[in-house]
Amino acid sequence: MNELHLEITNLSHHYGDPTSNGQTLNSVNLSLYKGELLGLLGPSGCGKTTLLRLIAGFERPSLGSIFFEEQTISSPTYLLPPERRGIGMVFQDYALFPHLNVWDNVCFGLAYSVDKSRASWLLELLGLENLHRRFPHELSGGQRQRLGLARALAPGTSLVLLDEPFSSLDVEVRLRLRNELSRVLNTCSASGILVTHDPQEALGICDRVAVMKDGVIHQCSPPLEILTRPKTPFIGNFVLQQNLIKITSRKPSYSTPFGNIFVKSNLIKETPNIIMVDDQSFEIVSNKCGIGIIKGKEFRNTEWIFRIEYQNQILRVSAPLDSEINIGDNCDLRFVTGKYGYMFPGCISCLLK
Repeated sequence: MNELHLEITNLSHHYGDPTSNGQTLNSVNLSLYKGELLGLLGPSGCGKTTLLRLIAGFERPSLGSIFFEEQTISSPTYLLPPERRGIGMVFQDYALFPHLNVWDNVCFGLAYSVDKSRASWLLELLGLENLHRRFPHELSGGQRQRLGLARALAPGTSLVLLDEPFSSLDVEVRLRLRNELSRVLNTCSASGILVTHDPQEALGICDRVAVMKDGVIHQCSPPLEILTRPKTPFIGNFVLQQNLIKITSRKPSYSTPFGNIFVKSNLIKETPNIIMVDDQSFEIVSNKCGIGIIKGKEFRNTEWIFRIEYQNQILRVSAPLDSEINIGDNCDLRFVTGKYGYMFPGCISCLLK
């Protein structure tokens, strides 16, 4: 997976007048290697789909370039048409032709004289071999998703772009199909770029994940590195669903409203101002006069996750299922001694006291 397949350098983009609308992408640099599945992860409006459209050729960059298989395909002065790029795309709604059956949808765009054996092989690979004559409205959501993928791969494309392809599927079908995606791409010797706003989806199936916010890539790393070495507080909050707390005192020791922090001084390169901790790092203390207010709770396997408002901030805190805590109750919070957190800037490991 070391051979470069796609390279994006200093890519910027805006819709309309940049002075009034602002930039949708700002100096994006990104690489994709052959055989790799790369995830583009971020909240709605962060620029994920715009980046995908730029790679596909539906938009022109205002700055920067895109190279595919060592050839320039996009720049401010040059735009290779989408149909000549050899890049397939699976849209969020699959964009199937309703008047064409399964076979004709897969073969759409293929020259009449082209051997259709690859189309047959793809339908078999994706479990659609007995549905040739059905129309899209006669297929389930999962079957339509498979058909969209088959059509994108039919011309022999080596790169497939997927714009939240599983978002409209029910949980069981979504889990099954996303786990099959890597197998299908590997069998077809294809690379893929998957746009999603679901951290679990991106971290679960992608080789690397690029985390985006406001048109900027905060980190592009393998899932384990993102989980263990998040580069910015945003990654910890959005991807890991962890709590960000301001450090209130730095001398003589670091402290917060919930307890103190122990950190080795030789690790400090920049003065940290935020600590990131998970939902198991707090103890909830019942107190009718407490500062915290229980705003909500959700069930998670063997525990509750409480949403607690504390000084205009919402914190996620876990507690046992037998906890006698109700929505609307007041409480106090304190650190669980011995738990670990990360201090930023620098993503410095520290101990809670």
